[in-house]
Amino acid sequence: MEVLFLIFLIGLLVGSFLNVLIDRLPREEQVFKGRSYCESCRKTIKWYDLIPLLSFIILKAKCRYCRFPLSLYYPLVELVTGVVFVSIFIFVSDGSIRYHVLSIKYISELLYYLFIGSALIVIFFADLKYGIIPDVITYSAVAVSFLYTILNTYYIIPFIAAAVSSFLFFLIIFLATRGRGMGFGDVKFAFLIGLLLGFPKTIISLYVAFLTGAIISIILVLTGKKKFRGSTVPFGPFLVIGTLIALLWGDILLKIALPFL
Repeated sequence: MEVLFLIFLIGLLVGSFLNVLIDRLPREEQVFKGRSYCESCRKTIKWYDLIPLLSFIILKAKCRYCRFPLSLYYPLVELVTGVVFVSIFIFVSDGSIRYHVLSIKYISELLYYLFIGSALIVIFFADLKYGIIPDVITYSAVAVSFLYTILNTYYIIPFIAAAVSSFLFFLIIFLATRGRGMGFGDVKFAFLIGLLLGFPKTIISLYVAFLTGAIISIILVLTGKKKFRGSTVPFGPFLVIGTLIALLWGDILLKIALPFL
């Protein structure tokens, strides 16, 4: 349990940095240049006001200087990152909660999936908050996934085929709807999903994404928070949910589904 708590704390710290990426990349601001600042009074935030979760609670969700309410996105991203990091650690450790410090393969696999998990979190919240999937995140994740797959997979064809098929499938939707059904960022993200998951987990990911997207959209229409026509819901977050579910529990879902297929 001590190891899980440590992984969770690391996730909180990484989540604090992911907040910077989520806010600055869509606005095309420098990531590593300039201190964090209040969106309202523009004053620089001190380091002791940037402690993950704790500072948000101590400040009572308000800026120290102007008392402007702080966005719930910040602690939420940190908390989600901590949970995702713990889930990935358990996934890579095969549920045994054992870590092999001397195993290069284990460490590389853990670091790879933690990187992918971080990229997915940035995509989720950037698209939810700004309606943009940052290209630099997608391209970086594609490059790392391609390299990792080549070095650790004997048969790479299913991953390449899944990536190309997903890309073409989403491209057809994009062209058929003239960009109204989804953005081109989703199309590029689909390539990453296929490369990351391969076949048949990519199918699980897309099925979950479209199912959850449809359910949430119907709920929003029924509650009056979204019109049936003329407004859109970002699809990237649903793709992220589907990808994480397929990645972490895809094998279990396949065992359950196969007898019925």
